[in-house]
Amino acid sequence: MNATDTAAAPIDERTLNTQTAMDAVTLRVGDIETMSSYYANALALEPIEERSRGTEVHRVLGRGTTPMVRLVSTPNLPAVDPRHAGLFHTAFLFDDAPALAATVLRAAQDPRGHFTGSSDHLVSEAFYFTDPEGNGVELYVDRARDEWQYVNGELQMSTLRLDPNAYLQQHLDQNTVDTVARQAGTVGHVHLQVGDIPTARAFYVDALGFETTVASYPGALFASAGGYHHHVAMNVWNSAGAGPRAAQLGLGDVAITVPGREDLDALASRLRERGFSFADDGRAITVADPWNTQVTIALPGANVDEVLAR
Repeated sequence: MNATDTAAAPIDERTLNTQTAMDAVTLRVGDIETMSSYYANALALEPIEERSRGTEVHRVLGRGTTPMVRLVSTPNLPAVDPRHAGLFHTAFLFDDAPALAATVLRAAQDPRGHFTGSSDHLVSEAFYFTDPEGNGVELYVDRARDEWQYVNGELQMSTLRLDPNAYLQQHLDQNTVDTVARQAGTVGHVHLQVGDIPTARAFYVDALGFETTVASYPGALFASAGGYHHHVAMNVWNSAGAGPRAAQLGLGDVAITVPGREDLDALASRLRERGFSFADDGRAITVADPWNTQVTIALPGANVDEVLAR
């Protein structure tokens, strides 16, 4: 290995760092005990930390020390409206098929949520649920990157039939079922509902700095950093024409991590150039998208107090 191999890659002022990743999604919930119990039982997420802030309770759940969802108790807000901008689903990524199958089995056995389908997306295999308050959940595993296909520079994704019973029969492993809470997991991507795709592209691609991976899928746009199939997706399937969100249950914050302060500086420059107001506390930039969905882009290694303050 020579010196150039270990040198830090130069910052691309137009796009997010290739090491960008997603972090715990924040959900505003009406019944925090039911929702905590659901995510603990159905997804094998364990409580990591909790704080009370005024009348709100903030509770973080995850696998091991990896936060995957933050629940904020706000019982007086209106319920999720599937026609509004906001969350389509939070996608939880697992390391392998047995870990995915074991989690899908638990989710399917919890009557408080609803199974809504499964798909082979060519780049991944995915199972879909809704939680007790109507928030979408995707459980998925990636195919190896050398299996991904491109046509004219665009990643090929699809929605092919995936038999859930056959998948479980093939991949369930008793040891993994017994130890599912110790199997690694993380937030792989977040899929959003927006009012229109061009405005979403202007924010998530041009301003935040994600790169488009799939633009030809009807009514949707997929984008990522570092060549991933997608870290964010935006669609208008239920929400075409939606305006800015009023306060309601559901999505509270989309969290993204970048490696260094120089990445935040480049992001701040892009946001200023495009007229987006934002807050910068030195370790994180917080900005609202055109539909008033909060997005936090932060340095890694945030302590619990920082996560709970978002």
